[in-house]
Amino acid sequence: MTTNSQENHDDAAALKTDIQRWGHELGFQRIGISDIDLEQAEQRLDEWLSDGHHGTMHYMHRYGTKRSRPQELVPGTLRVISARMDYLPQAQEDALPLLDHDSRAYVSRYALGRDYHKVLRTRLRALARRIEERVENFGYRVFVDSAPVLEKAIAEKAGLGWVGKHTNLIDRDSGSWFFLGELYTDLPLPVDEPEVSHCGTCRACIDVCPTDAIVGPYKLNARRCISYLTIELKESIPVEFREAIGNRIYGCDDCQLFCPWNKFAKPTAEGDFAPRHKLESAQLTELFSWSESTWLSNTEGSAIRRIGYERWLRNVAVALGNAKTTPQVVAALNERRDSDSKIVAEHVLWALARHE
Repeated sequence: MTTNSQENHDDAAALKTDIQRWGHELGFQRIGISDIDLEQAEQRLDEWLSDGHHGTMHYMHRYGTKRSRPQELVPGTLRVISARMDYLPQAQEDALPLLDHDSRAYVSRYALGRDYHKVLRTRLRALARRIEERVENFGYRVFVDSAPVLEKAIAEKAGLGWVGKHTNLIDRDSGSWFFLGELYTDLPLPVDEPEVSHCGTCRACIDVCPTDAIVGPYKLNARRCISYLTIELKESIPVEFREAIGNRIYGCDDCQLFCPWNKFAKPTAEGDFAPRHKLESAQLTELFSWSESTWLSNTEGSAIRRIGYERWLRNVAVALGNAKTTPQVVAALNERRDSDSKIVAEHVLWALARHE
């Protein structure tokens, strides 16, 4: 005769299996379940903040322990359902020739298509609705990189991969080209086994970083990171990093492109992540010529929108400063040397000086 406790355990295990199946049907490649004990991750976060490696991302301080203690952010939370969705739009070999190209732009592969926040949030809400059809009084909240959530630490505990030396999550069978989303829930679901690191002695990501932002294994100084410099930083890009940025106008993928585990990565079949407006290989001069209205139109529904038009021009100006000297490049820069934006004008003058 089974006890009520055993019956509840069996029911929870069956529900977990269904949740993973539903997730796959909704386009997620992996679903894992973790508990809410993030004590070790909290210690690492505190050290990172104490070292000042967050730069101007003051929001990393703002919520205190809510970031590392899910029950403080969403009272009643017992488990986190962590979901992974692959986004690599093309074979990564297609991206390698674009790095430091003398006339074309490099945009981080995650930002070539539709804004991932919207895609994952919609699918996670659909997953929650399926759970609601099965479970009464199901408490949950959806997160997609939009609140104080330690998503990589949670995903590691949920068995979706391990945090590599570059601080991105890696799956041994699929690499690291994927997004993460979470459902905080009050359901007492069985948890998965945490993944362990398989980086070994490899330091490819550390050695290849253009700005030496990976200051040690598993330690990223965001103040040096090209993704931070081109996306998060609202001010002028420090001169010491401009040449190293090369043609990277939005984010940077070098640490992923040269990670040995990404030899297993496969392009996604998710149409929402297909490149738009030929951003996967656009000419820098063309992108610099976009008016604000054209930029707004071409970035509608894109993650690129978050940086605004001014920072877009700032970033492209730096890339043009690193481009091959041609009459077209110099003419494009001269068109904006008297920009009303002090930041844009500053970076244009720097770029022009590189071509004199």
